[in-house]
Amino acid sequence: MKKLSLIFFLSVLLSIPVYAGSDGQLSLSEKNKPEEVKDCFENVNRGIFAFNQALDATIFEPIAKGYRFIPSPIRSGTSNALSNLSNLVSVPNNLLQGDIENAGINSIRFAINSTIGILGIFDPAAAMGFEKKDKEDYGQTLGTWGVGPGCYLVLPILGPSTTRDAVGSIANLVGGDPWFNVTVANDTNYFNESDYYATRITNGVDFRAKNIESFDNLEENSIDFYASIRSLYLQDRQQKILNSQTITDTMDDSDWEEIETD
Repeated sequence: MKKLSLIFFLSVLLSIPVYAGSDGQLSLSEKNKPEEVKDCFENVNRGIFAFNQALDATIFEPIAKGYRFIPSPIRSGTSNALSNLSNLVSVPNNLLQGDIENAGINSIRFAINSTIGILGIFDPAAAMGFEKKDKEDYGQTLGTWGVGPGCYLVLPILGPSTTRDAVGSIANLVGGDPWFNVTVANDTNYFNESDYYATRITNGVDFRAKNIESFDNLEENSIDFYASIRSLYLQDRQQKILNSQTITDTMDDSDWEEIETD
């Protein structure tokens, strides 16, 4: 709890200035409007964005296109396994947000899919009535606690973020991500650091492969691609914090079966 308290107060400090309504009271819908998130470091952000775009064009997009040639069952199984692993972060955040029902469902899904579903490759939990829930993270939890987003950031390789989400990510490094704990933080007999980074990279490639056309269309039709990505990211984060069911364009992380049958 001490670590979580530290993260909370640090995020509050980084979120200054905070946005208030006309009555001086803060509300989640007001302070998380995308247009109210300031781009305090725009020049630096644009430089990092250009760097990320160069990496994407030369490395990530070609890999993502190659990934699409992998047989659909393998892609689906990989995506399912990564989604199952994400429950290790979703469950504690469900609890921190007071969402006991989804914490229980995600815990049951993880137990069933990790065993009967062979490490999450298959999703028998859904067939049993435990449907897949949206992923949750510490940035979303801070948002539900009333912490403002602070300034918009573009991180090298990792891409769009905010000061709140960046601080929320630190929680993974101080015990908030059990998968990080058993692979990187602690010396275990079964897993090591390469397992953690392999899952992170594969998750990024999987997401990028699902959104190739969306990003290409956005870039072709945007007067300012940087501004378009910023707007989409902030909209997506707001919707996730509000638990909206709306899917933001170019932010689709559905199962491969859903994407290929649309």
